[in-house]
Amino acid sequence: MFENLHHHPLGTPENNLDMLRDEDHDSNMEAPSGDDQDPNQRRNKKKRYHRHTQHQIQELEAFFKECPHPDDKQRKDLGRRLSLEPLQVKFWFQNKRTQMKAQHERYDNTQLRNENEKLRAENMRLKEVLANVACPNCGGPAAMGEMSYDEQQLRVENTRLREEIDRLSGIAAKYVGRPMLTYPDASSHGPSRTLDLPMSASFNPQQGLVGETFGANDHQLLQSMAGPTEKPVIIELAIAAMEELIRMAQVGEPLWVSVSDESSQVTLNEEEYQRSFPRGIGPKPMGLKSEASRESTVVIMNHIALVEVLMDANQWSNVFCGIVSRAMTLEVLSTGVAGSYNGAMQVMVAEYQVPSPLIATRENYFVRYCKQLDDGTWVVVDVSLDNLRSSSVVRCRRRPSGCLIQELPDGYSNVTWVEHIEVDNGHIHDIYKVLVNSGLAFGAKRWVASLERQCERLANAMANNLPTGEVGVMMTLEGRKSMLKLAQRMVLSYCCGVGASSAHTWTTLSGTGLDDVRIMTRKNVDDPGRPTGLVLSAATSFWLPVPPRQSFNYLHDENTRGEWDPLLNSVLVQEIVHIPSGRDPGNCVSLLRVNSANSIHHNMIMLQESLTDSTGSYVVYAPIDVASLNVILSGGDPDYVALLPSGFAILPDGPGRYESGVLEVGTGGSIITTGLQILFDSAPTAKLSLGSVTTVNTLIKCTTERIKCALAPNNLAMAGKSE
Repeated sequence: MFENLHHHPLGTPENNLDMLRDEDHDSNMEAPSGDDQDPNQRRNKKKRYHRHTQHQIQELEAFFKECPHPDDKQRKDLGRRLSLEPLQVKFWFQNKRTQMKAQHERYDNTQLRNENEKLRAENMRLKEVLANVACPNCGGPAAMGEMSYDEQQLRVENTRLREEIDRLSGIAAKYVGRPMLTYPDASSHGPSRTLDLPMSASFNPQQGLVGETFGANDHQLLQSMAGPTEKPVIIELAIAAMEELIRMAQVGEPLWVSVSDESSQVTLNEEEYQRSFPRGIGPKPMGLKSEASRESTVVIMNHIALVEVLMDANQWSNVFCGIVSRAMTLEVLSTGVAGSYNGAMQVMVAEYQVPSPLIATRENYFVRYCKQLDDGTWVVVDVSLDNLRSSSVVRCRRRPSGCLIQELPDGYSNVTWVEHIEVDNGHIHDIYKVLVNSGLAFGAKRWVASLERQCERLANAMANNLPTGEVGVMMTLEGRKSMLKLAQRMVLSYCCGVGASSAHTWTTLSGTGLDDVRIMTRKNVDDPGRPTGLVLSAATSFWLPVPPRQSFNYLHDENTRGEWDPLLNSVLVQEIVHIPSGRDPGNCVSLLRVNSANSIHHNMIMLQESLTDSTGSYVVYAPIDVASLNVILSGGDPDYVALLPSGFAILPDGPGRYESGVLEVGTGGSIITTGLQILFDSAPTAKLSLGSVTTVNTLIKCTTERIKCALAPNNLAMAGKSE
């Protein structure tokens, strides 16, 4: 265990105030609420009140919006500016926070009361239904005393389900020309709630992290929630999409044609597709290109747990954090039946990315529908709803896409994934053209590879024994799980910080065009998982004539760290903890110690996670202070450890070549995205200086040049001669 250092608290606890004497925000006391004073003093001394001026109140309110928890320095500066004592400022902020909390509690109570009234009304309706239940044998009234309460509830539920099936069958018959298939009764098992995945709700929406809610720029999407007249159309479309996806996942030729005799890869026969599915969401819009792919794999995850991941926007975006930059459920049309996701249907919006600021994200507004085909077989399908937004310009839409999940023994599942997209690929950076046009950047192979890797990681994180291969500091199982959870959050933060999400505003610095550096700033005010203040982010992408696996092995090896990191400058780096997170030895979480005589980096500890699969790799790292690390190793909550991750995303420059009938992705060159994050100022209201921009630009360019020199010195020399 590490030496215990002085641990600075991450937040200042607020004084407990039972109530405010005056709820008007401009009435402020010079002392805290009466509960904080001595009782005898309260009886002997009358409280003095001080009413602030309108100008003081306006300034305090404005500052509160930016920073509701000012530190001592900020309180002194504010008091000096407004002619107030720091203690007066402190008490004003305490009372203001308590007032806001009280208002929120009143709002929540009102919502709960309304919900309670709805439940009461529903209860009365069910009682009336029970009173009119008829005997299935004689048609007469059923004797309630002869039925248990559970049996009564089941009869009511069966009646409702029968009506719903009849209604949906009628819609399906009208839409696809035949009645909807009937399947066995849904499993009585409820959705699993055991996945220990970090939820993105803990992040600050201003930071653009995975799963964040869509902001003001996305008002058109938020206004697109289904109205009463649109819901039947959405249901019809979802049912037809389900039928189409099942066939797309199960049928071979002539719908899917092999790329070559020696390859297992298939491509969609467009003519056969049009003949097989003439309706769907209509013809392909002008200017859009079709991308269709299908892949299958076996993953170490229970089929019910896998369905839950797909039907929860937060878990889905976290598991696929390298692909899904933002996701949100706009409206739930059906929650499913019998406590499961069978029949669940929800309207969603999502943004898909490649981890680079050079590739525009793909935005989709769609309905997701989940259906159980039989015992152990589930299907989850997405289909675009852009036809419901006539005013929008469609740049990307999803034809029926999703996956068919089949239960296997021992907690495994067989997953067949289908991606069928129509997209405008008119503006793609040169170094990514081959990758994107081949369909690999957003295709089924990338989804399946990411799912397989994340399932292995999750199974490893939930293991109840310490697997072999781990080295370093002794820790408990709880400490190991906390460290893996912290590393997962670090990777989430990195993935969303280097993409071209519409939540980001990148500024391009001068460059050659191929290696432009892009920067942006983000504020963090109240997210305990990131340092408070103004964060400066920088990213650049570049190509190397080196296979991606070779690039990954070099960047995640602690022995070569000092060669490319200009901040360490050839300093020895030692791996002191190694936790495997998958079958591939490259998938691991490490603690690295910097052995430097330099006082700045002396015994500095870095948390690093290395991830790799057949479609791409990541090396993400962040410094961590010893006090926080001791908390993690003891099994403490990792959500309150502030991290600012940097790292690399490594992608192949194209689909590669076939070896032994299998497409070997990454047998060509590498495209590496370098992302750095630096805390520019601990004050969120600070202004960015030109000197800071120059510093981060120099740092990221130096890192890039060192990597090029180490991995492709001949290519760098040729580039120098050509100049």
